[in-house]
Amino acid sequence: MRAAVRKVLAGLAWYARELTGEAEYDRYCARHRSHHPLAPVPTRRAYERMRHARREADAPARCC
Repeated sequence: MRAAVRKVLAGLAWYARELTGEAEYDRYCARHRSHHPLAPVPTRRAYERMRHARREADAPARCC
């Protein structure tokens, strides 16, 4: 019974991390460390700024 409850709670935690974007930053850090082992990993705040700037640059033109 406890194993089933733990499994459900782990699933909910995974879902919440995916929904909030927390897991995305963790994946970015892992990829950054593997591709650039000597470079410092950006902070979460710096990562969010880069992500926002990239989204704005790639956004389609708007009329308003």
